[in-house]
Amino acid sequence: MERFITKENLIRLAEELSATCRVLAPVAGCGTVTFRRFLPGMVLDLHSRMAAVSPKAATFPQTETLLTVKREIPEKKPEITETLPEGKSVVIGCRPCGARGKLIFNPVYETDKTKDPYYITRRDNTVFISLACDRPETTCFCHSVGSGPADPDGSDVLLTLVGEGYVARSVTPAGEDVLKSALFTDAGDKGKEADAKNAKAREMMGEAHDYVSAPAKLLARFDDMDFWAAQSAKCISCGACTYMCPTCYCFNITDDDLGLESRRIRSWDNCMSHTFTLEGSGHNPRPTKAHRLKNRVGHKFSYYPDLHGGVMACCGCGRCIKQCPAGIDIRQIVKAAQEYSE
Repeated sequence: MERFITKENLIRLAEELSATCRVLAPVAGCGTVTFRRFLPGMVLDLHSRMAAVSPKAATFPQTETLLTVKREIPEKKPEITETLPEGKSVVIGCRPCGARGKLIFNPVYETDKTKDPYYITRRDNTVFISLACDRPETTCFCHSVGSGPADPDGSDVLLTLVGEGYVARSVTPAGEDVLKSALFTDAGDKGKEADAKNAKAREMMGEAHDYVSAPAKLLARFDDMDFWAAQSAKCISCGACTYMCPTCYCFNITDDDLGLESRRIRSWDNCMSHTFTLEGSGHNPRPTKAHRLKNRVGHKFSYYPDLHGGVMACCGCGRCIKQCPAGIDIRQIVKAAQEYSE
């Protein structure tokens, strides 16, 4: 289905949806753009720049309570209550790379043997209304990892800016339901203009880098710690690259004990942190930042592709490049491994 919606009506759509759903949208504040709970009266910031943080939290929150435990007396069995997510959510204005990020989660959190009910419930109850990029940034490389500035994969509706509104195309049945709103009108010939804009955006990105050899080349450098020490020399182990990433899915679980009541909490974890693999004995199999960077890059461009049919665990959004205070570029690291010779 293809429809058209004006900029004003898109805001009205967000306001209407917020009455029955949790709406997350890019909102400017404190010098940056982040995804927040949208409430009527807020101003959407869809075009100034890509949001610093991805919309990952819509399906994989930074912190969530998995279950609660209540105890009355020591002799009585504790009451354990699972706290599955409730309600529906809508993400408006994320970029295609942000929506596509959750596709990397699916083979991990929904398998024949293991199913994460928290992630699956949120994923199945969240609609992504994405906005195609019309001016990719220098840090973007989605076209090199099998995607593009107007990639519909992972989205339910894909918007393309045309004049004073957006051509809206449904990608899934959930997206078709959104486009049934009276706020949308007939797109007419605007679809052709949208196609031209999307083609121009892809052309602006230039030639894609070939990562086909990356899995084997990175694995060949696995034990070369001199290589990884050189690549990680500037790293300050802040973890910004992981927290900003749409495809990072590592987490930690802690128990918040409040006496007779306690909660089991899941929160994002950071593989670039020294404590991520620190064992109770004091031993750490990844003792240096070189070891940790090797794991992060290797996972995205080698281990995950080997496990999941060549798909890179990276959507090419460039957040880890743009937000890195030390200026580390993951593209340069992978390329260095691909070009390395003994």
